[in-house]
Amino acid sequence: MNSSDQLRIVIVGHVDHGKSTLVGRLFADTGSLPEGRLEQLQASARRRGMPFEWASLTDALQSERDQNVTIDTTQIWFATRKRRYVIIDAPGHEEFIKNMVTGAAQAEAALLLIDAHEGIQENSRRHGYLLHLLGIRQLVVVVNKMDLEGHAQARFDQIQTEYQRFLQSLGLQAQRFIPISAREGDNIARRSSAMPWYGGPTVLDCLDQFQAGAPLVDKPLRFPIQDVYRFDKRRILAGRIESGTLKVGDKLLFTPSNKVSTVKSIERWNAPARPDATAGESIGITLDRQIFVERGQIASLEPSPPYELTRFNARVFWMGRQPLRLGAQYKLKLATQELDCEVEHIQRVIDASTLEEASRTGAGGESVTVSASEPTPGSSPTPHPKSHSQSDAASPPASLVRRHEVGELTLRTKTPLAFDVAEDLPATGRFVLVDGYDVAGGGVVIADSYPRRTSDPAHKSANIFWNEGKVTSAQREARNGHPGCVVWLTGLSGSGKSTIAAELERALFNRGQHAYVLDGDNVRHGLCSDLGFSPKDRKENIRRLGEVARLFADAGTISITAFISPYRSDRDLARSIAPEGRFVEVYLNAPLEVCEQRDPKGLYAKARAGEIKEFTGISAPYEAPLRPELVLHTHQFTVEECVAQILEKLREMHVERELARLAEHPSGPTTP
Repeated sequence: MNSSDQLRIVIVGHVDHGKSTLVGRLFADTGSLPEGRLEQLQASARRRGMPFEWASLTDALQSERDQNVTIDTTQIWFATRKRRYVIIDAPGHEEFIKNMVTGAAQAEAALLLIDAHEGIQENSRRHGYLLHLLGIRQLVVVVNKMDLEGHAQARFDQIQTEYQRFLQSLGLQAQRFIPISAREGDNIARRSSAMPWYGGPTVLDCLDQFQAGAPLVDKPLRFPIQDVYRFDKRRILAGRIESGTLKVGDKLLFTPSNKVSTVKSIERWNAPARPDATAGESIGITLDRQIFVERGQIASLEPSPPYELTRFNARVFWMGRQPLRLGAQYKLKLATQELDCEVEHIQRVIDASTLEEASRTGAGGESVTVSASEPTPGSSPTPHPKSHSQSDAASPPASLVRRHEVGELTLRTKTPLAFDVAEDLPATGRFVLVDGYDVAGGGVVIADSYPRRTSDPAHKSANIFWNEGKVTSAQREARNGHPGCVVWLTGLSGSGKSTIAAELERALFNRGQHAYVLDGDNVRHGLCSDLGFSPKDRKENIRRLGEVARLFADAGTISITAFISPYRSDRDLARSIAPEGRFVEVYLNAPLEVCEQRDPKGLYAKARAGEIKEFTGISAPYEAPLRPELVLHTHQFTVEECVAQILEKLREMHVERELARLAEHPSGPTTP
């Protein structure tokens, strides 16, 4: 047996179905008990005048013995001839389901117990769904207490057929169903003579048939920073390596701050010094260049960073006594990160025990079933309700998730979150939601076409330099008679962006000022002709246009952009690219129904007919600006009035005042 070969297994099931008894048997039947321990416990039971219980080997808390239920996860270690095991005994009582989620989140495989006498219970199904939710695909179902049913094959077959049907509806396939009696030791480490009709493997045989997952050391580096210490004038970043390998000399990217530095040393406590560290180790590191890094940052190698977004799709199992509500804010904890988040959209609500979509009460008191819309792929996956002509008119979008239901939803954080998809890297793809002071939900990040950072734009090749030229921006502004800037028009299709942009350009031109419109459609004929309309492509479209607008502004031109630019983060990126203080965000705020009535290009009609997918306002989201420089209600003002307001805003932002100053003190272009 390879000492490094270890597998973590969770044991789950309804309360009193025999989990702790099975664990105690596994512990004893593999010879993992200290010498004399079994005899000591048996003697103790006799002194108390009580029958010996195998569960007493694993019941670690006195309150468990008093209440006769497992209330916390208990971990024990034992070994077969093949490998070592960590068994996580998770509670089955409904009140302690949070601990079951915690235990299962650490496991690679699962044993699920069903009492042959009581049969399949609500928690039997609920636990099966949670295993599916947490991505555990290796499962053996153990039908316990067969002795109470006279070891009848018919009863075993009945439970197997019913539960197998339930698992198949989840897309799960149990590797084996095993009839056992944990109290008697039947089919655990040895075959049972009481059930000669069963010819399959024992529980221990099945454990050895589980496959260990890909070693965490072979996966991308994830090193969440837990704390920062100052010691001997050194700044030590401490944490646990969740995956991958880290060594001295590695260039680390810290997400979401996107700062870069190189590992100078690896610090260990009461352990020999080594130049590297691997998954599972708790270490500290020092950096060769001091940068500000705090708790919550995740260190990775530059070629394979985590996602860094403010919006993602997730499945959340809700355990709070108060329902999870659309628009409500919660504390999100992922690895060492703690952020405020908002439930932005609930796509689907599922009863974890029946797999049926949850019913809600409609406006007229009638019961309606919440219909599920497919998540919108991309970095900003916020599916909007279907068109009013579709079935959503009768079935409104979900607005809450009740206790022990599962919500497929979109979460938005106030600041960027570093994360991975749970199926790829569980440690940085699983999270909890805190409501007040209580852990109220456990969730996983589900796969989507999120844009992944491939390099740090703040740290380009050392051989690339910005060429200033021999004519400065100030000199261009003096020659042109005004400074350059970016006027960024954003709003729904039909809100008036192109019309107002064209009139603004004419007004500036008539005043002798240099202006040019970068129209959303025009740039897609050339510069961005290779891009589609997914959130990822939209983001790249805005990035490119932000860079072009910046160059126009640097040349002393008033660059007017007319793009829907639906995502705040993309517009924030464009603002960060523009010259400081020269970005004017103008929100053309027209109601959706007004834009649809205008529909100058017939696009809304096509979107409603399903001919255009990912259409902003219909099947893709629009995020209104939070703090724009100017808001124009274009359904209330004429085009001329809107243009006048933009010109006034430019004056307020000292654009024309700067012109006057430059006119009084012209520097003029220099000659070589």
